[in-house]
Amino acid sequence: MTTMTNASVREFKMPDVGEGLTEAEILKWYVQPGDTVTDGQVVCEVETAKAAVELPIPYDGVVRALHFPEGTTVDVGTSIIAVDVAGGAAPAEEAPAAPAASVAPAAPAAEPDEKPAARQPVLVGYGVATSSTRRRPRKQAPDAAAQQATVAVQAELNGHGAPAVAPQDRPLAKPPVRKLAKDLGVDLATVTPTGPDGIITREDVHAAVASATREPAAPAAEPAPVAPAAPAPVSYDTARETRIPVKGVRKATAAAMVGSAFTAPHVTEFVTVDVTRTMKLVEELKQDKEFAGLRVNPLLLIAKALLVAIRRNPDVNASWDEAAQEIVVKHYVNLGIAAATPRGLIVPNIKDAHAKTLPQLAESLGELVSTAREGKTSPSAMQAGTVTITNVGVFGVDTGTPILNQGESAILAVGAIKLQPWVHKGKVKPRQVTTLALSFDHRLVDGELGSKVLADVAAILENPKRLITWA
Repeated sequence: MTTMTNASVREFKMPDVGEGLTEAEILKWYVQPGDTVTDGQVVCEVETAKAAVELPIPYDGVVRALHFPEGTTVDVGTSIIAVDVAGGAAPAEEAPAAPAASVAPAAPAAEPDEKPAARQPVLVGYGVATSSTRRRPRKQAPDAAAQQATVAVQAELNGHGAPAVAPQDRPLAKPPVRKLAKDLGVDLATVTPTGPDGIITREDVHAAVASATREPAAPAAEPAPVAPAAPAPVSYDTARETRIPVKGVRKATAAAMVGSAFTAPHVTEFVTVDVTRTMKLVEELKQDKEFAGLRVNPLLLIAKALLVAIRRNPDVNASWDEAAQEIVVKHYVNLGIAAATPRGLIVPNIKDAHAKTLPQLAESLGELVSTAREGKTSPSAMQAGTVTITNVGVFGVDTGTPILNQGESAILAVGAIKLQPWVHKGKVKPRQVTTLALSFDHRLVDGELGSKVLADVAAILENPKRLITWA
């Protein structure tokens, strides 16, 4: 990464495009050095643990440098692109000034007139958070000579034993670096930092591991934890196996599912329903002028049936607050719809779905699905969901036992709708039948409440006229 030092050059830092995200991967650059950009122009696309997001630049000017290539994962708050706001050719004096920039890497952050958050009229979740562009003040790290002197004195006091490095403050390192050190068995207090402001970097941790392997600890007093020296790369047959790095949306989904499965006690109930009348209503609505241009399918009526069931049984729409030991009942429904995308499973939600009419719900469902397929779902669209629907029937599956979306109380799985022999009005007839499965958090929802919700959804789909009488 290079840092520009010209006074007219502005460094645009990786913003926190979600809530509390620490890094993002640069998927694609839309500009190159020498290109002219304007305030609000999208310059790159990045992928976070939640979604792919396009980043607009908050300056007018000429691109001077792209600090990272595509495919690089960058920490929030790190400069990713330099823009000369004065335009024109780069000054000739800039090259000799480069060494000074390397001595003071924090220089770009000291520009007082950089106001990305204030200038850029962007969507929710796309702005440059103040916390991501200004580091909180840290104590100045002692220079290398002072550190070496301290270590030497400590070594003398300890009788030439292993120098006990005892910094006054907790070693400075970002959470990913702390996790790496923990995984490799490295004590951060023994690592010499090389990052700006005395921050320990990934390279510092790896260097500590390499040093430990080259110089085996002399004192065998304590069975020094066999430092898991970087494991040798496992060889495999590339013709018979393909390795796919777990990152971005797929990594976040995996963590959320594991967290949900081992935190909330899941219970799943099933019901098989004759949805012949619902399928007939779907065909009628497709011809209705009020639904012209809208996507009308069974999922629309299933979503409406679930919303009605929640209105009749509001306690199912809740969450568990572990810290406060409280059940939080929501008086709104943000209806999540599980969507399979090339980047993995995501669950965007329709905000305030309970207040929408059937045509409005159809419009929201259509927008949600098309946006997810294009990979343009925003992080805000995947936050604050309350209940979820997952339609496994589109894959020809009868049903499943869905895992709750983390922080929610219930999820409804919809199976394939198939023509089956069914007893109708005392006779066996071919009917359109499906199986529904409702998983719920047993801390919040007991068997009675879960059964009532599932039975209400089934009753509405069996006789959709109840949408009118119950809604």
